[in-house]
Amino acid sequence: MKAIVYEKYGSPEVLKLEEVEKPVPKDNEVLVKVHAASINSYDWRLLTASPFLVRAMGGGLLKPKNKILGADVAGRVEAVGKDVTQFHPGDEVFGDLAGSGCGAFAEYVCAPEKALALKPAGMSFVEAASLPMASITALQGLRNMGHIQQGQQVLIQGASGGVGMFAVQIAKSFGAEVTAVCSTRNLEQAHSLGADHVIDYNREDFTKNGKTYDLILAANGYHSILDYKRALNTTGIYVMTGGSMSQMFQAILLGPLISMTGRNKMGALTAKSNSNDLVFMSELFIAGKVKPIIDKQFKLSEVPEAFRYYENVHPQGKIVITIGSEA
Repeated sequence: MKAIVYEKYGSPEVLKLEEVEKPVPKDNEVLVKVHAASINSYDWRLLTASPFLVRAMGGGLLKPKNKILGADVAGRVEAVGKDVTQFHPGDEVFGDLAGSGCGAFAEYVCAPEKALALKPAGMSFVEAASLPMASITALQGLRNMGHIQQGQQVLIQGASGGVGMFAVQIAKSFGAEVTAVCSTRNLEQAHSLGADHVIDYNREDFTKNGKTYDLILAANGYHSILDYKRALNTTGIYVMTGGSMSQMFQAILLGPLISMTGRNKMGALTAKSNSNDLVFMSELFIAGKVKPIIDKQFKLSEVPEAFRYYENVHPQGKIVITIGSEA
């Protein structure tokens, strides 16, 4: 089969289209014929080994341990292991393979049964491939860690990115009043996603305007954790799902300290994909409450170009890799 392979960390130039052996599913695995995959910041970090901690956290210290990138996948089941009970050949599925070594930038990939869910008939493979990692990160940040409630004032920092665009829609589905923070060129998109209020970070600093929020989800941004604390109400919650290294360390190290010494709860989310949340997101999609924004599509052979686009253009939505003719 064809796959995009990388033997060393680096820029998109290290990615090569090669012929590799077609995988065989283990007893608890499903062999998926891939129709679409998508790029996340997670894939970029694995490609570049940036931050360096990626190497120590399973990426491989000197070179990549898993040579095929791609966490988000959507496709059709080709074969199943003997212990698989939920899926059968011919089923259309989607899921997040980050916990099982990735591998979606290929014509076939093996995935644990628990990493997948059935794709709804009304959802295209392209739409399905854009959902798993970003939408579940947003969902778990808002629901599991943020304890979102109807009527709350919720702010989404980085509302135009992969996680942010889902966070706005998911927060609205929970009945929150949502403020989206994004750049000037993304204001209209944020409104179209359902945001009640939109702040252009080029013109206004929401941490200094005196308004406070019940929940802040930071999918990206540049503020310190103390800036975010200033924008929370007395019992508000701050959830960091993405940002710079300094923001990550502040959320991991200072967040628990602040949470212990006051009424605010602050910290970083480590999302964990699971089939139940994939089903939950499917139901929101079917109900018309969540719709992915697709910025651009690339073919499997164009994955290096897709990563360069991701790095340089700051996409307004998801970048999807289509594989075969059924995406």
